[in-house]
Amino acid sequence: MDNPVVAPSRVVTLHYTLTDASGRTLDDSKSRRQPLDYLHGHGNLFPALEAAMLGAEPGERVTATLAAAEAYGERDEALVSESPRSAFGGDTPLEPGHRFQAQGPEGPRTVTLVSVADSHVVVDANHPLAGKELSYALEIEEVREATRAELAKGHPLPPGTSHTEVEDRKQS
Repeated sequence: MDNPVVAPSRVVTLHYTLTDASGRTLDDSKSRRQPLDYLHGHGNLFPALEAAMLGAEPGERVTATLAAAEAYGERDEALVSESPRSAFGGDTPLEPGHRFQAQGPEGPRTVTLVSVADSHVVVDANHPLAGKELSYALEIEEVREATRAELAKGHPLPPGTSHTEVEDRKQS
């Protein structure tokens, strides 16, 4: 590939810093020394974020600010509910801020415990970043063609994984 630019069906390796509207860092891949790999155009990232990177080359820095609707969506107050304290079992220590999986009408969902009283608890099923404008500072490290196996799976595979290994795993 002569000109490895970010384009559909290419694997992109990047570092990112995610900040909120006040400039507070929420996540930073460099602090973990672990870049993010994703398959462009396959729904691995927010569409607005992918659009901002389209055509970028390795070494290029890209910034994108996403409105809440382009990221985790607007807050939905209907997703905040009260449940009896007894539904959580007497031995379970409950503290505001704890997150856990709960079964909802559309399947499992991560919820955050908002408040705890003697008789009830309030939980919030909104994503913690719902309703927030988010800014991404991105540094493109590498762009390469995706393998057939990666295209079939819809995401990058670990280094050294071959198409044959993926087929062997599917058959076992």
